[in-house]
Amino acid sequence: MKSVTIYTDGGARGNPGPGGHGAILLFGKFQKEVKGAYAHTTNNRMELIAAISALELLSEPCAVTLHSDSKYVIDALTKNWLSGWKKRGWKKSDKKPVLNKDLWQRLDAAQAKHEMTWKWVKGHAGNPLNERCDELVHEAIDAGNLLTDQGYLDAQA
Repeated sequence: MKSVTIYTDGGARGNPGPGGHGAILLFGKFQKEVKGAYAHTTNNRMELIAAISALELLSEPCAVTLHSDSKYVIDALTKNWLSGWKKRGWKKSDKKPVLNKDLWQRLDAAQAKHEMTWKWVKGHAGNPLNERCDELVHEAIDAGNLLTDQGYLDAQA
């Protein structure tokens, strides 16, 4: 099984507001950067899309170590929140609906075929790959060509 390291970041200017995501995939000597941006979204949605976009690029099962500065993403996966939400029919422990259900379902599917290790990295603390992911977020937003985050819009309706 191939071993892949991924760094991700997501953010929005205003929350909600224009948002972007960035990821770096590392496999041996190879490195790939991906990024994208949306016209109206949230920080948490962009953090999720960053992880999803990277995992969906992998064409075969891999041993993946994914680094994120999002406690929202990392805690949901390392503290078994996600499995609890699924067992409760996508409800949190307080019986309220899980926010961003569309993306949690997509992330759950994207990570299912891999051997996943989820690691939190402190953001804006000098980690070169995390800092580069943050740059990708802003490059994507600044480039324009902003997509529509239909899942966010649907949740607001």
